[in-house]
Amino acid sequence: MNQRPLAIDLFAGCGGMSLGLEAAGFDVVAAVEIDPVHALVHEVNFPYGVTFCRDIRHLQWPEMRQAIERRGYPTADIDLLTGGPPCQGFSVIGKRQLGDPRNQLIFEYVRLLRDIQPKYFIFENVQGLTGQRHQGMLKQLCQSLGEAGYHVLPPQVLNGADYGAPQRRKRLILLGYRRDVPPVAYPTPSHGPGLAPYVTVHEAIADLETIPVFTDIDRGIVPPEPPGTFGRSLHEQFRHCHSRQLEKNLLWGHLGSQHQPEIQARFQATPPGTKEVISRLFKLDAQGLSNTLRAGTPTEKGSFTAPRPIHYQLPRCISIREAARLHTFPDWFQFHRKVWHGFREIGNAVLPLLAQKIAQEIIHTLDIQPDLLPQKTIYITQTDALWYPLGQASQYWEIPRHLVPRRRRLSPP
Repeated sequence: MNQRPLAIDLFAGCGGMSLGLEAAGFDVVAAVEIDPVHALVHEVNFPYGVTFCRDIRHLQWPEMRQAIERRGYPTADIDLLTGGPPCQGFSVIGKRQLGDPRNQLIFEYVRLLRDIQPKYFIFENVQGLTGQRHQGMLKQLCQSLGEAGYHVLPPQVLNGADYGAPQRRKRLILLGYRRDVPPVAYPTPSHGPGLAPYVTVHEAIADLETIPVFTDIDRGIVPPEPPGTFGRSLHEQFRHCHSRQLEKNLLWGHLGSQHQPEIQARFQATPPGTKEVISRLFKLDAQGLSNTLRAGTPTEKGSFTAPRPIHYQLPRCISIREAARLHTFPDWFQFHRKVWHGFREIGNAVLPLLAQKIAQEIIHTLDIQPDLLPQKTIYITQTDALWYPLGQASQYWEIPRHLVPRRRRLSPP
């Protein structure tokens, strides 16, 4: 097969969904992300496609189509459109404000779906959208997707742990297919009672625990040898991704925070699987699953890092790379080199492994054999951009600085 099926990823973040799609066999030929830093990280990891750092409300399909075609990809019949609009208005953690303007971005997704008319779509959002207060909006969304020309499967809440992730993370998934193509189905769980055992935190990150974390500048570490079982497993499961070549054979992102001795003592005294009494941070259980990793606040809310779990054995919070493992990112995937940005990128991301399992159902329905798909070598050469602060990332995208929300220093809650 000379051409991989083509996908477009809306609200792409750093690329969790994009990575899962590529691992299933797709080429992600376009991605849209409004945050300049996250968009830049996506471009570093997926340089073969077009990354739009734009407000989706001001982006039209003809412009996207022209940019994709300039990269040499056909656009007559896009195979897949995916997207997870911002979810704060629906989150069970937040205030669930029905009037939150971000809720309306859901229908920007529908607008582009109607214009692009891909064969299949994946819509992803928080579990809270299924709650009683949001039933009307969910029903309206499904109706709008149907009016756009699609059969819409009943919504399902999928837990990443049931598909091989070492993390409890439940997400609402909506699948749909154009009326002239074969139907698709949700993936069947592979892990849990009566199935394969859940992947534990220890399996995911134990090979990193003897390597001290950086607490100032990420200088990269020599990859563990031999690599852990889960790291090897991800390498195998993501074997249909294009091959990435870095300038240096180092593992990046083993970066964390410096904790005062009294805080370390509290962390050490906290039993695994419980919360530390003062910080309320969850301490991981080596033989259990991670709690749901969260993103933290954006710049206009004061730039607070989300609560990071405490390592099950060491008196510190986990590093960016350890969080990436728990989120099923392979070790070659690059994140911003600063703690706050890196953890936000992971916490906002779709679990790549779950995205892959969903996308594999579409690959199967398209009657494509992934082992026969072409693969290429991608050279990751823009790594300096992974250090860019918000202002410099805005300049890269030629976005006026005043269009990016300014950081306000707030007192911690």
